[in-house]
Parts: sequence; structure tokens; C-alpha cells
Amino acid sequence: MALNGIPDGVVNAEALRGLELVVNASGHDPNAVELKLDGESVTGQVAGDTVVYRPGELGSGDHTITAEIPAGGLFGFLRTGPGTSRTFTVDAEAPTLELNQPERVNSYREPVTLSGKATGAEQVTIDGTPAELAADGSFTITLPHAPAGAAVVAVDAAGNETTQPITTTVEVPRMRAVHVTAHAWSHDGLREAVLDLARQGRIDTVQLDIKDEDGVIGYASQVPVARESGAASPIYDAPAALKTLHDMDLRVVGRIVAFRDPTLAEWAWNSGRRDWVAQNPGGQPYASGYGAIAFTNLANAEVRRYNIDLATEAARLGFDEVMYDYVRRPDGPLSQMAFPGLTDTPSVSIAEFLRESRGLVRAAGAYQSAAVFGIASTRPDQIAQDIPLMAEHVDYVAPMLYPSHWNSGEYGVANPNGQPYDIIFRSLVDFQRQVEGTGAKVIPWLQDFSLGVNYGDAEVRAQIEAAAAQGIDSFFLWNAATRYHGGGIDPN
Repeated sequence: MALNGIPDGVVNAEALRGLELVVNASGHDPNAVELKLDGESVTGQVAGDTVVYRPGELGSGDHTITAEIPAGGLFGFLRTGPGTSRTFTVDAEAPTLELNQPERVNSYREPVTLSGKATGAEQVTIDGTPAELAADGSFTITLPHAPAGAAVVAVDAAGNETTQPITTTVEVPRMRAVHVTAHAWSHDGLREAVLDLARQGRIDTVQLDIKDEDGVIGYASQVPVARESGAASPIYDAPAALKTLHDMDLRVVGRIVAFRDPTLAEWAWNSGRRDWVAQNPGGQPYASGYGAIAFTNLANAEVRRYNIDLATEAARLGFDEVMYDYVRRPDGPLSQMAFPGLTDTPSVSIAEFLRESRGLVRAAGAYQSAAVFGIASTRPDQIAQDIPLMAEHVDYVAPMLYPSHWNSGEYGVANPNGQPYDIIFRSLVDFQRQVEGTGAKVIPWLQDFSLGVNYGDAEVRAQIEAAAAQGIDSFFLWNAATRYHGGGIDPN
């Protein structure tokens, strides 16, 4: 008889869990085979001409497995029956790991120092980077930034592992921000009006467009696709703008309109890259209220890479944050859309895009966030924005809660546009609940424009106060013309 299944070297905990010792009893009756482990009888499972024994948990040390057919049994011989014996060594004790790490840091540009002690370990890696171990197992290593979803792994000579997650979080600071388009920044009057809000202490953050709803990039991007497609346009000087804002101690959030991108969609379609474009069931560009060819294919790897390349370029230029907008599917019935290459639901694909982007953007030094529809908390499939899924991969979710965009009766508010405090307060309850346990915050987009109801200082203030009543002291104000009612914001 032959005994198989014992691996070479020491058997570690992982190997032990899957260990199968197989006795080949070919030419004999497998039912007559007796098994003993360390001198104690054990039971195997007969499978054809073999007997399979799975030991399960075993203590560390040497163990001997014996298989034999007793003499004088079915074969009638008065002698020792056929048998075999093997000894193997188990080391199932994982190293112990003590980890010291900061609770939080203030930026993805801030290095993080981790230290600890791994007793019994042969190697320690931190986010995949080996740490130098002292004789007593102690280590210290500095990472360039707080990693997302990473861990410290200690491995001993047998291959046993002990893992501890890196739980250091990067604090999202308070932000009181206004939206600024590329053209508005290049306009002396509009730019100075925004900077005056900062000088008065009413805002501390500027959201400056990187790629807008037309797919136009506001500065001379060096991303190859941006240049090939004609999207890059030197409307403003990004390094100069960032210096101006940072010299005033202002944060800068770069907004990238992701999948609504008529510039890229039309260029891709006309250059034979038709799978880059959201399509209808007939294989033509999906037409919507945004235009005949306005949406790119959210599932296409090249489209996703283009947006991520813009985000990482912006982070390296010095943008403090990257916010993806229109990170969703087009409006309309899903049955009328086709996304070549989509292997899951659009909602899962959108969340996966944010996961792909997160580590790269953070490694480049910037926070990552996503602007979402107000209805996403209750009707996620309508535009493929599943808030709990998305929140796992962003520092904060930025719901667009504009009162003019809600239907009458939503959240029990009879006239949302005329009741800005009520609709903001109640809708934020839902969004805060949706992000629980994800580590993401909620920072709302608020309305500073008139649509059906005249909005001024009082209406802006009501929305800010509603957010504050929900414990949220940050906000973004939206006005497409970059004209704001500063009187609605208290100076800091």
C-alpha cells in the first residue's frame, strides 16, 4: 500500500485545513484498512480503491499516520498484513502581532508611520512593502500615505500568517465651498467675487471644474486621450490657479464629469471606438435629453481609465480632492440601453469604477468623492447609484439635494422648493443612514439658483442651517453661472 498526500516540509495551518491523507489499497480490500494517528485509531472514508483521511485540527509537532491490514483477516494469512507508515511535522501556530498606528491623519499627502512587534515572524509586510525586522521582531515603517483597505501581514517560517488591518483614517476637513466653472475662473469679475467670499471668511474651499458637462477639460491636460480627442482646452492655467487658491489657504476640489461626455463619445464613435459609447439595443449611440451622443460606456475599461488618468493628473498637480460627477448611467429605461462589456449591473459597475480609482487617486495625494442624485438614497437603480456600495470607495458622498429638483410630497414635504429647510433636513437623514459603517461622510450640494422660486440669502441660509441641524457643517453651493449669495453664509 502507498500513503500519499503529505506535503514536503512543515505543514502549516492553512495546509492542515485542506490536508487529505490518501491510502492507495489497490489489490486489497480498502474496507479492511485500519488507520491510526499517533497510535490512536481513526476513521477514513473509502473511495474506490483508496481510503481518505482528513485529520482536521492537530497540535504543532510530529504526527505519525499508520495504515495496515491486520494479519489473519480476510486474507487468512498468519503473518503481519500489508501496511505503511509516515511521519509529518505540523506547525499551526501563527506569529503574534502587535500593531501601533495613528488613529487619523489630516491628508493623503501626509506620511503614516506604523510600528509594532511580530513575535515568531520571519517576514512582515505592510501594504505589500516588506518591513525590516529587529532580532526581537519589532519593526517601524513609514508609508507615503494612509492606504485604503490595506493590512499588516506577519508570516513565520512555516507560512502561517497573522493579519491586522490598517485602520488609520484620513480626516475629511470642514468645507464651505462654491462651484466654479473653468470659464468663470478665467473671468476676472467672477473669479474675484469668489475670492472675495474667501477674504470675508464665508468660504474655505473652491470647487473648480476639471472636466465639465460638455467633456471639455479646462486646462492643458497632458493625458493622451484628452489631447487626441481635442478635450483639453487651456481655459485656465491649473498650476497658477492652484497657487492662488492655496496661497489663500483655500482647499481646491476638482470636479470631473465622468460618463456624461459628449466630446469623448463623439470622438470615440467617429474613430471606430464604438464600444466606448453607451448604446441603444440597435447598436447606435444612446440618445437622451442631454443630446444624441452624450454618454460614454460606464463599463468600458478605456473610458474608465481616461477619467482616472485625469483624476490622478489633477491630484499630482495639487488639487486637494477629486469629485466625480455624472458617475452614473443615463436617465431612462435600462431596457433601452446597452453597455458593451458590462458583466454585472450598472450599479455594481459604478461602484467598481470608484474602487478602481480610489487607491490611485489617494496615492497621488487627493481625496475622492462622488456627487450623487438626491433620489439615489431611495431609488438607486434609477440612475445606478447605490449609495452603500459607492460609499465604500469614497471619502464622502455629495448628494445634490436642490429643493427645486424634488417632487411635491417627497419626504412628506408638500412644497420642497418653497421649504428648503425641511427638504434638506429630511433627505439628509436618509443619506446619513445609507453611509453608516462605510467610513464615508455626507457633504451636500445645496441650491443657490432660482428655478420656480426666487432664491436669495434667506433660502441659502435655510439649507445650510438644515444641514447643521443634522450635524453636517460642510456644504457645496451650486450656481451654474458662478454667482453666489454670500449673505447666506456666516463669516467664520
